[in-house]
Amino acid sequence: MKSTHMNQHQRVKLNSMAILLKCLMIIVGISGCFSVLFGAWLAHGGQTLPSNVQSSLATALQYQFIHTLALLATLVWLKTTKPSKVLLAASISFAVGILCFCGTIYIKSFFELAIIGKLTPFGGISFALAWLLLALEGKNNF
Repeated sequence: MKSTHMNQHQRVKLNSMAILLKCLMIIVGISGCFSVLFGAWLAHGGQTLPSNVQSSLATALQYQFIHTLALLATLVWLKTTKPSKVLLAASISFAVGILCFCGTIYIKSFFELAIIGKLTPFGGISFALAWLLLALEGKNNF
């Protein structure tokens, strides 16, 4: 009976992992789409914004696009190798970075909510952590 319980627990754990990975992949798709569409808008319609706002938005857009691709690569790596808590943590860190770094810059720029800018450094730290986690995984598995 105990082995059946462990098998059920393992199935729940694998199912939860699959759902998390699927959600992260959906974030990749949405973030990539947003990057393209927002980049097009910024290049055309965004030209009426003050130059400092354009610059902030361009930085957020650049970071979002680069880290969306990094998240995609990390998810592919995770999917094609043995389960790795380090790669999973890196994936989550990239997603948190996209939301907290890029998202807060967008919100702060358009809605003048300065308080939300306090999350921006947390997003930057999340990006840095994700890259360090990739380095750790590479060190351990290459």
